[in-house]
Amino acid sequence: MQNMNNVLEIKAEDDAVDSIVTKALDELKKSVDDRLKAVETKAAANDNTKLVDRVAAVETKLNRPAILKGDNDNEITPERKAFKSFLKYGAERMPEGEAKSLMVSDDTRGGYLAPAEFQAEVIKNIVQISPVRQAARVGSTASGSVILPRRTGTPTAVWVGETETRTGTESAYGQTEITVWESAAYVDVSLQLLEDAAVDVESEVAMDLAEEFARLEGVAFVSGDGFKKPTGFMTDTGVGFTVSGSASVIADADGTADGLINLMYALKPAYRANGVWMANGTTIAALRRLKDTQKAYIWQPSIQAGEPATLLSRPIIEAPDMPDIAAGTYPIVFGDFNKAYRIYDRVGMSILRDPYSLATTGKVRFHARRRVGGGTTQSEAIRKLKVSA
Repeated sequence: MQNMNNVLEIKAEDDAVDSIVTKALDELKKSVDDRLKAVETKAAANDNTKLVDRVAAVETKLNRPAILKGDNDNEITPERKAFKSFLKYGAERMPEGEAKSLMVSDDTRGGYLAPAEFQAEVIKNIVQISPVRQAARVGSTASGSVILPRRTGTPTAVWVGETETRTGTESAYGQTEITVWESAAYVDVSLQLLEDAAVDVESEVAMDLAEEFARLEGVAFVSGDGFKKPTGFMTDTGVGFTVSGSASVIADADGTADGLINLMYALKPAYRANGVWMANGTTIAALRRLKDTQKAYIWQPSIQAGEPATLLSRPIIEAPDMPDIAAGTYPIVFGDFNKAYRIYDRVGMSILRDPYSLATTGKVRFHARRRVGGGTTQSEAIRKLKVSA
């Protein structure tokens, strides 16, 4: 009996403990819930405040005059600030620092102008440069000329009988000399332009000179007469030609491309296999209109990026210095230029800055020079098309 009483007392104590724990948990839960509700209420209030502030800021920006907007909507650019001061006070009463930010000109051109953006970029017209260098063989030299041996005759073999006397023959050799010529130019630039320009004027001058030298030598590689300049492949008397079949156009009387096919196959197979066409843009436009007897264009556009278009399955290069189509002219050339023409550079473009010669006039003179030679070394490797019946 005593044991039973002990059990009942222990159970009562456990129930009391459970009651205390349960009550404590309920109070804790209530406290946590109250705190969470307070946090949510405060957060909602803050979000509404932020939203209202954002809407107000947007409305403020939209209501601002356009002249006050710069790269940063909250700031006025120096140019616009200066222009506003000019309108308000006039040039004479403007703060000195702001006056420098104005764009000015003389009164005959409108006086003071509204500020505008300036881009540090020089706009240039395109200079067309002959691409002979990409087709010919290019080398360098440390001498004033380059001499290339060339074979002018080959041994001749004959059929002989068992005891018949043999005849002796031997190869014959000559030489081709390519002289290195010099081209030069100079440009005068004012000191103020060098100091004040927003672009690197010296770099621009160097680029312009390099472009001009490339144009000048490109003309010589095509049609140079060899007098103080390279000899062009079009003026080499050793280069043969094929007639087009018409007195005025590149096609024959039927309007087909027989003349081009004859030109192509007048070359030896080894040259023909590596041959490329060369013509100017006007001639290429005429070539693109040519059709075969089935009325299909003989011009084939490039089917892969970076690959040239083809004419009779061979690449074509646009050379602006080639002649136009006219009676008696040679508007197209075909062949292996890597074997036919050589270019040798003696000195790449060099520039000398001379600040002394024109110092009294406030200018700097830039001297530029370049030495290069070029000439035909294997005339049978290329052939011209002559517009002729």
